[in-house]
Amino acid sequence: TLRGIVEGESVADLFIPALVELHAQGRFPFEKLVKLYALEEINQAAADSEAGVTLKPILRIGG
Repeated sequence: TLRGIVEGESVADLFIPALVELHAQGRFPFEKLVKLYALEEINQAAADSEAGVTLKPILRIGG
């Protein structure tokens, strides 16, 4: 079952612990949703996001 969440509708004190619990159960694969990029790869991060390669590109600054 997929369920969408619109920003502002979740209560962080409830939502974040629920995500952590789902991850602990192996039911929420954070690693498939995010991808780390060096700051120098900012253009690749943007391209990958637009192409659907990753849902959440994360830029690492300074190491």
